[in-house]
Amino acid sequence: MSFPETAATPREAAREGGSAMPVEHHLVHRTGWLRAAVLGANDGIISVSSLLVGVAAAPSATHSGVLLAGGAALVGGALSMAAGEYVSVSSQADTEQADLARERHEIARAPEQETAELAAIYEARGVTPTVARQVAEQMMAHDALGAHMRDELGLSDELAARPVQAALSSAAAFATGAIVPVIVAVASPRPIVSIAVSVAALVMLALLGAIGARVGGARIVPAVLRVLLWGAIAMGVTGAIGFGLGTVV
Repeated sequence: MSFPETAATPREAAREGGSAMPVEHHLVHRTGWLRAAVLGANDGIISVSSLLVGVAAAPSATHSGVLLAGGAALVGGALSMAAGEYVSVSSQADTEQADLARERHEIARAPEQETAELAAIYEARGVTPTVARQVAEQMMAHDALGAHMRDELGLSDELAARPVQAALSSAAAFATGAIVPVIVAVASPRPIVSIAVSVAALVMLALLGAIGARVGGARIVPAVLRVLLWGAIAMGVTGAIGFGLGTVV
């Protein structure tokens, strides 16, 4: 899905005009894809590792049974993430398109009212009424739908909902995280599968938490501790269930 082409940003306009403009490096533009990637990989590591630990902790479990469970969890989890993201983001895309269609109709039906609405938005942000009106009129003349899309609806082409991209990204992130505990389970002798998978999962979670914090400009230690805590809880609970019940969980 893509939005209508809009006017250049102030930075782009300055660059095209040849004027110098200070370059500022912000990290907020990374939050969308970073959140999806970290969430998918975390989910893959924790869910598949927890399942493997729970299955391996059962006295009656065999090595082949553990590996079968891990492989099924990897494939099923990745497809589930893809389906969930596709449905969720598709709903978001439908809502965005409906809002844009409604706004396009309102601009064509009552341009003066839409100009006043845009001016009121600028006034609320601290612009004087006279200047706000002038800016609103100029924006309406230049790119009316783009102005309302950004300033009224809070939408942008960079953050537009893309269902297929979201589905593929989530599935890939999940599978990337999930493949590690599965490989460890394959390479480990049956008696130490639970321990090996747990250690590998915790190491991967710590690394992922550190990378996510680093890329997002956040503090590394709290991010690592958060993910380690919840990963340890998940694997501990499923391991206890597997050992206590003595069956594949």
